[in-house]
Amino acid sequence: MSKLICHQENLDESKIQELVAICPFGALEANNGTLEVTAGCKMCKLCVKKGPKGVMEFIEDAVPSVDKSLWKGIAVYVDHIEGEIHPVTLELIGKARELASVVNFPVYCIFIGCNIKDKAQELLHYGVDEVFVYDYEELKHFRIEPYTAAFADFIQKVKPSSLLVGATTIGRSLAPRVAARFRTGLTADCTTLEMKENTDLVQIRPAFGGNIMAQIICPNTRPQMATVRYKVMTAPEKQDEPSGKVTLCDLDPAKLASGINVLKVTRKEIEENISDAEVIIAVGRALKSEKDLKMIEELAQLLGAQIAGTRPLVEAGWLNAKRQIGLSGRTVKPKLIITLGISGAVQFTAGMNGSDQIFAINKDPQASIFNIAHYGIIGDIYEIVPQLIENLKRSETLACAR
Repeated sequence: MSKLICHQENLDESKIQELVAICPFGALEANNGTLEVTAGCKMCKLCVKKGPKGVMEFIEDAVPSVDKSLWKGIAVYVDHIEGEIHPVTLELIGKARELASVVNFPVYCIFIGCNIKDKAQELLHYGVDEVFVYDYEELKHFRIEPYTAAFADFIQKVKPSSLLVGATTIGRSLAPRVAARFRTGLTADCTTLEMKENTDLVQIRPAFGGNIMAQIICPNTRPQMATVRYKVMTAPEKQDEPSGKVTLCDLDPAKLASGINVLKVTRKEIEENISDAEVIIAVGRALKSEKDLKMIEELAQLLGAQIAGTRPLVEAGWLNAKRQIGLSGRTVKPKLIITLGISGAVQFTAGMNGSDQIFAINKDPQASIFNIAHYGIIGDIYEIVPQLIENLKRSETLACAR
């Protein structure tokens, strides 16, 4: 733990008053000729830098360093439901290959479940060097204790330098547990990942409400861990010929025990997911009333698009929360997204700026959305959208006539 020390022997009344005045948090208090550092101290070190010399000292404890040469490889957790691999896994494999090429590391996958040996072969078509499979009846359903035990066994045996996990329901539950077990860092919902030549993983994500992009590293611990949302990265092309190998792993039966019993599994109805949509029409504050959504629905029907929106529309109850795009909503990567009356705040654009084509309509010529849009129209959506609908209907009519 770092600490602030006051050398009382170097104090006099004038220095005490000077230091009390310097602290912006009121954390330095005079007490009968001495100076006390209270719990209000934020360790800003202003008293050290600007106070009288030789009085205040900041001591930072040495942090034990890890031998990075013992940790090699980029590993991806295979997210799946009964062997059906979630697409986010393939996206993470693509990013893992890119990161691994910088430091000449192999790419691994860890696959935990039941009756998944054959499914593991599919991953070899995406450039994975080795898939480590934990295939046990006790792992048929996700239960946190045995899954964590299998994950921990993989880390102890293979020692991957970095671990990438999809920010799914299971990934968000499993990754923190594993990170805590190895006393290492975990950055959630990364939007960008980069690799340094010294094997430190630069994990970049929006912070402080999207006002800054934080770059986070774990230079003194391994493995480095990050979760990434679906549709943030790009999946690699499937190769005709597989490469790499599948390794079946043994696990102590005692580690498969769990205090959780799965009594019943109820399948969810398959819902329309905006993350999978190829065309999206996103609506913002410019929409004046809920009834005006009919105009948006008509445009969406003509384009075969799904409707999404920003947080204010969800909070107003006009759109389902599952249709919100952004940091607190879904991440999308369609072939085309049309934004209607959306200013382009970072909170929104972080969830859609990977779209192939971005078409923006906004009456404010200074709107931030135009900084990332491929095409833009400056104007009122209530004037432009009806024209688009009319033009699309006319084109459809002409196409039918031919």
